[in-house]
Amino acid sequence: MKSQSPSKTCYPMRTRVMIPLRRARSSWVAAEVMGKGRSFNLNGDMDMEDRGSDAEDDAARPAWNSKLQYILAQVGFSVGLGNVWRFPYLCQKNGGGAYLVPYLILLIVIGIPLFFLELSVGQRIRRGSIGVWNYISPRLGGIGFASCVVCFFVALYYNVIIGWSLFYFSQSFQQPLPWHECPLVKNKTTMFVVAECEKSSATTYYWYREALNISDSISESGGLNWRMTICLLAAWSMVCLAMIKGIQSSGKVMYFSSLFPYVVLICFLVRALLLKGSMDGIRHMFTPKLEIMLEAKVWREAATQVFFALGLGFGGVIAFSSYNKRDNNCHFDAVLVSFINFFTSVLATLVVFAVLGFKANIMNTKCVALNTKKIIALLGNEVSHDLIPHHINFSATVSAEDYQQMTEIIRGVTEKDYPHLGLDSCSIEEELNKAVQGTGLAFIAFTEAMTHFPASPFWSVMFFLMLVNLGLGSMFGTIEGIITPLVDTFKVRKEFLTVGVCLLAFFIGLLFVQRSGNYWVAMFDDYSATLPLLIVVILENVAVAWVYGTDKFFEDLKDMLGFTPFRFYYYMWKYVTPLLLILLLGSSVIQLGMTPPSYSAWIEDLASEKSLSYPPWGLAVCISLVVMAIMPVPVVFFLRYFNIIDENAGVVSTISYKKGRIIKESARPEEDDDASLIHAKSPGSEAPSPMPGNSIYRKQNGGVPDAAPNGRYGIGYLMADMPDMPESDL
Repeated sequence: MKSQSPSKTCYPMRTRVMIPLRRARSSWVAAEVMGKGRSFNLNGDMDMEDRGSDAEDDAARPAWNSKLQYILAQVGFSVGLGNVWRFPYLCQKNGGGAYLVPYLILLIVIGIPLFFLELSVGQRIRRGSIGVWNYISPRLGGIGFASCVVCFFVALYYNVIIGWSLFYFSQSFQQPLPWHECPLVKNKTTMFVVAECEKSSATTYYWYREALNISDSISESGGLNWRMTICLLAAWSMVCLAMIKGIQSSGKVMYFSSLFPYVVLICFLVRALLLKGSMDGIRHMFTPKLEIMLEAKVWREAATQVFFALGLGFGGVIAFSSYNKRDNNCHFDAVLVSFINFFTSVLATLVVFAVLGFKANIMNTKCVALNTKKIIALLGNEVSHDLIPHHINFSATVSAEDYQQMTEIIRGVTEKDYPHLGLDSCSIEEELNKAVQGTGLAFIAFTEAMTHFPASPFWSVMFFLMLVNLGLGSMFGTIEGIITPLVDTFKVRKEFLTVGVCLLAFFIGLLFVQRSGNYWVAMFDDYSATLPLLIVVILENVAVAWVYGTDKFFEDLKDMLGFTPFRFYYYMWKYVTPLLLILLLGSSVIQLGMTPPSYSAWIEDLASEKSLSYPPWGLAVCISLVVMAIMPVPVVFFLRYFNIIDENAGVVSTISYKKGRIIKESARPEEDDDASLIHAKSPGSEAPSPMPGNSIYRKQNGGVPDAAPNGRYGIGYLMADMPDMPESDL
């Protein structure tokens, strides 16, 4: 649109101009035209808010219906399956209650600062991960593409786990549960228990043989498991339908998917506490082993868990916050979501070990009964009747305490011959020390415990429905980390892109529903995310703290939030957090180097797991996963560095601003006044503003945005309503 004289053309436009009250602050001028503003300094540099995209896109950009919906989305993304089956295992393995100390320290030093950083840049620039890092530094634009690749890799196998949960959910509407006992096989004359099940357990057999029908190695694909294929299709259909309208559709689902797991966890905790042995599990869990805290391995695993628990580097946090209002207090959000995540992990740990304590008590009772029969058979031969205390009555049930007393006496008398008697110790502590995590906890140990619950089908339905919802909450954030950057960058229809991504992921995901699919899930879990995400987050930290500048970033935060964040974050972002992340990356690389790539295979004939090395092609896939995930970073850097792609051209969504040319026309010499800046023209006067000045949570009817919040422009500026005037005069 060409500029015209206001005397000739009447513009139906209401313009507000904000003029600094004091000349000392005259280096900044902010102009807002119909809610679309841009700010710049006299040197021609932009602050971070002006590195956004077209205001037309911003005006049409979806927004959260409420703050609650946004918080639930962030909580749903950060609280996932790892909180239920990874954190309790690490807590037990690394000193019980003492593990909470390094975890909390690292949450404050690494987790919250990095989470706050991602929330801030997403909210400020209002773009997905590709756009955010391209605006901060075009040469580091590959960070966003790397995040998208990692998100896609994780989504491929994460939805398979949701499919497994859907399968168990569908099988839970039976009494008794199908994994309650080993199946019987009938021949012509007799019935006998399946050998594979007899050597292991009913729940282990059901998981490996009935559910997965697993092969003996990753080299034996074994064809598709049709039941798991249907479940995977159902899982991707759920994700696609929930995400097809972006946050308008997924935001509504969040109310259920984010809150329902808490209802189930609390119900499980109350029910478990009423069961015999639950307090044994909780006592075992929180008994601190302080000496373990001094081991470097504990701190490394705590840092890794903090890193992944908050979903750092995936781009989902940035994508969700990009739909937020600009003056939202993202610092409060970062602290709130981080501690909700932590307390959810503690709650899940209480539930898991209360249930495992109940299971350990049952297993210990069975062990005592079985070994008591062995002692009775040994009486008069290897074991004398005189060694049995007089108060023990074999005709009644022998308690665990009486059994311990008997075995101690027998061990003291027989000494070297005791191991040949074949008596087990039958200790609850030993049962609880059998640490399990991941699928072993959810689909074997927990399912076995639930078979002993009264009304076990109900609790099984609730548990696996909880796992489905936990998984979906994380999947929404993961898919948003793919869709939002691509939509912002390539201007495609979100509906078409969502369906396309889900279809592509489903067909690639068929790799994980072969009979060998469980081994592929383990491979992707180990190698597709850990190292690439660490590198991505290190680069994110460096991009903001050292490339963009911590001081400038603090000014942006003050402008956005209305207050200056604690100085604590300045030193964390600039020095402490990058150093700790580099140490974590180094230790992870050393650990991978010292541990040859291997996987746990289920051997049908042995009815047990066995560690196998990956074949040569498997090693090539492991390396390829890491390389493909991180490759966009150096590729984009070199393309920009050697000007193969112009840094100022960018991608479709980038708006280029050359330094010193933001104000195209210099101020008129005769106007030695602050107001003279108002008449300067920018090369983009015809183009919309890159940032939505003051959008609040938008109403679905597209109502007029509210006035500028105090957090951004309301302090120290005079708000002046100007008469209708052409846009070119600003």
